[in-house]
Amino acid sequence: MLKKLSSFSILLLLPLIVGAQQNLGISTSNWSGIESLSQNPANIADSREKICIEIVSLNAGLENNLGSLNTKGGLISALNNGNATNLFNYSNNSSFSLLAPYAQVKLPGLMINLDHKNSIAITTSINGISQFNNFNQSLFQTITNASYTANSDINLTSNKFNYTAQLWSQVALTYGGVILDCGSSELKIGVTLKYLRGIGYIGLKGNNLDANYKANNDSLHVTNSDLEFASNILNTQNAIFNGANSGTLLSELFGNKSGLGAGGDVGIIYDFIPACNRVNEGEQKDYSKNRYKLRLSASIMDIGNITYDATRNFNAEVTGNGYITAAGLSQNVSNFSDFKNYAVKQGFTADTGALTTKLYMPTTLHLAADYNIVGRFYVNATYIANLANRQDFGNSYYNQFSVTPRYDTRLFSVGVPITYSMLTNNLQVGVGVRVEGFFIGSDDMLALFANHQYGFDVYAGGYVPINYKYHKTRDIGTLNDDVKPEPDMDHGGSADTAANCPDLFLPSLSSEKNSKPAVPANNKTEVDSKMLIVVDDADNKGLRQGVK
Repeated sequence: MLKKLSSFSILLLLPLIVGAQQNLGISTSNWSGIESLSQNPANIADSREKICIEIVSLNAGLENNLGSLNTKGGLISALNNGNATNLFNYSNNSSFSLLAPYAQVKLPGLMINLDHKNSIAITTSINGISQFNNFNQSLFQTITNASYTANSDINLTSNKFNYTAQLWSQVALTYGGVILDCGSSELKIGVTLKYLRGIGYIGLKGNNLDANYKANNDSLHVTNSDLEFASNILNTQNAIFNGANSGTLLSELFGNKSGLGAGGDVGIIYDFIPACNRVNEGEQKDYSKNRYKLRLSASIMDIGNITYDATRNFNAEVTGNGYITAAGLSQNVSNFSDFKNYAVKQGFTADTGALTTKLYMPTTLHLAADYNIVGRFYVNATYIANLANRQDFGNSYYNQFSVTPRYDTRLFSVGVPITYSMLTNNLQVGVGVRVEGFFIGSDDMLALFANHQYGFDVYAGGYVPINYKYHKTRDIGTLNDDVKPEPDMDHGGSADTAANCPDLFLPSLSSEKNSKPAVPANNKTEVDSKMLIVVDDADNKGLRQGVK
């Protein structure tokens, strides 16, 4: 049964085995534009870009502690035909968790800085996650791998386990604003509201399952069972576990069985700005540079759920004790009615019907610090913690801590995320490269170079940044061709210097004897005779003349 479930989930999500999860090598950049929303919605407030247009971004990835990846053939087989049998070199863990795959396609979006304090963004995406959580490995191999044969009978206990594969789309509206900009401190907040539309899901969860596997007769003696199966894709008129061909899959996914929901993100960011980078009143910010020395960030991401009502959803609950065989399952799962009758004959209590089901989003807490080491070199530290209830139908991420050193400019950035995964208890290393708005990278790429790796991902995409134009402030004695001198109406409309200082009368330099210090026209302020005098000529060019 689980074999058909897992194969179907891979079939369901393979068209979307592209997208983005964290993309730490890119999303931590100060010029990542709309991509930074994956970390904190407040990131778009006082953004370095005036406008950012998302084109598309793509990713593929998986993570697990079931076993290390069989990169020589298992991964290719899983991608080509949905067969995950040889994907892993199984570990000795009695229970395991598996994200394979997690996926997201970011579709066109737009971010606009309304002014230097308020920004909005609209984004669209399609998301998919297939996940086993706290599953017993022996039970998994026995049911999913036809070639697996136990040497002896197996006694196992499995409780609080969950399998959920879901596919959903979302449209999100984000607001980011600066609520404090005072001297050394800038405080920003952000909120994202999401409209969620469920496309399809399959879920199986259990409070408890005690089983004894009989190797000689290919049967499972199950006791103290407390299981629940739910799905909106397969109903009483269709095969539950027989998969789906390409002709029926689209009608099932985009028909009238979709779910509806709402969600969101919230975040806050604090910047410490040293005195040398502060902007004085009346001066223009230089958005080609960063001002902060230290940035602290906190956010809660992916809050919400999708509800599939009773008219679009079906459910089966199984409790009690009994025997189950592979042959019996394959002959009696053509619909919920047959499955219920079979379960009752085998000794179980089975209730089936149309019930409302909620599927929950993979809610996480993000805590981060970003430090400007020197010049354009930075280091980012990010901790991501799961907040979702793993016993609900839905998905969750696993805790991780990442350190990402990077070189970061408007035109180019490169980041090297080094992550410790609490799921696999090992290190992941990746790299992300951005040129203007186009990027490619990975948060976990060691599987390309080394054996015994438990995950892998890759991402690529692009956006169009429209940057602010910046004019340098004119100083006395340093005229900028981009800024025209203002006329001095108090002195006949003549052009003054950049600061619109009073006109200065120059003494005659033909006779040192008769030379006097230059004084302002109002004759109120004395000027040192040895100072350098700046006068605008007719061509708006500065003239320097020494006065003894």
